[in-house]
Amino acid sequence: MSRFLSAELAGLVPYTPGEQPQSGAGEPAYIKLNTNENPYPPSPAVRRLMQDLADKPAGQLRLYSDPEAREPRREIAAFYGLQPENVYVGNGSDEVLALAFLAFGKGRQVAFPDVTYAFYSVYAALYGLKTRIVPLDADFNIQPTDYLQPERPEMVVLANPNAITGKNLPLTVLEQILQAHPNDMVLIDEAYVDFGGESAAALLPQYENLLIVQTLSKSRSLAGARVGLALGRPEVIADLNTIKFSFNPYNVNRISLALAAAAVHDKEYFAECRQKIMAAREFTAQGLSDLGFEVLPSLANFVLARHGKVAGSLLYRELKERGILVRWFDEPRIRDFVRITIGTHEEMQRLLVAVSEILQEVA
Repeated sequence: MSRFLSAELAGLVPYTPGEQPQSGAGEPAYIKLNTNENPYPPSPAVRRLMQDLADKPAGQLRLYSDPEAREPRREIAAFYGLQPENVYVGNGSDEVLALAFLAFGKGRQVAFPDVTYAFYSVYAALYGLKTRIVPLDADFNIQPTDYLQPERPEMVVLANPNAITGKNLPLTVLEQILQAHPNDMVLIDEAYVDFGGESAAALLPQYENLLIVQTLSKSRSLAGARVGLALGRPEVIADLNTIKFSFNPYNVNRISLALAAAAVHDKEYFAECRQKIMAAREFTAQGLSDLGFEVLPSLANFVLARHGKVAGSLLYRELKERGILVRWFDEPRIRDFVRITIGTHEEMQRLLVAVSEILQEVA
């Protein structure tokens, strides 16, 4: 680091993204099951729009994007039966989370599980926020009672389904937590909700302290476009906009705004893709179980699995040598596991064949 970096940030440990191999001459081709991307292309409506944009004069890019993101906000609001005033659109859900931590975490501690999306700890450290890290139970469940009696003001942040584990809390449990924090924001990160969970959007009329964060990276195949969103009461969305307009008013580019609106509008393709991914998830979980794995029940587009005879790190390396990337976390509680993104049915078949070969060799 340079000698100019703020002393307060010198010890910051940044988030570590999953491997993003670059294809090219001499580069190996991988089945990429490590960063929870969608294995299917974006909606045909998105692809048609891309062609239309390619045919239009590039001079449009000389103009700033719509700082109010009106087109995708209208589509998202319609999808959830809300008003555009209930919707915020950001540069990926990571940006939305960052603004939410800044807007609602200052002056409070932030409570979240010990095994969850790693960016929560990073944002808390970046903003100098106090944290209360709540251990999952022995079966990797979030225990609601851990969030029902706060000793001091705290913002609660829960991924639902939980990142890394894929486990899900019902809305009745989320309501208990919301009721226990009437003066604090409760942020529900629904990055994976479209793969079998139930969105907390239905609770917005009852709870002014609810903020929902989602992404178009997973279920709508737009990871490369970087579009995230938040759902909340109009006054809460206004708070996020105050932070955004104080930092980067044109936070989402013109092309991504158009693609986001088209992707959300195409409900039929969305439903088709999510159903295929959920079916492939159940196929994969059963196949891994048949091979002797413990597979945590997941409502996300991934499964977390471990085998009693093969270390997670070894399984990760052996799969990579066979051209399959999965995610291994060198963290105490989940070191024995690998997280496997759900790809196409054919990709998951190849994964199971490779895993079977590895077990025969090393187990």
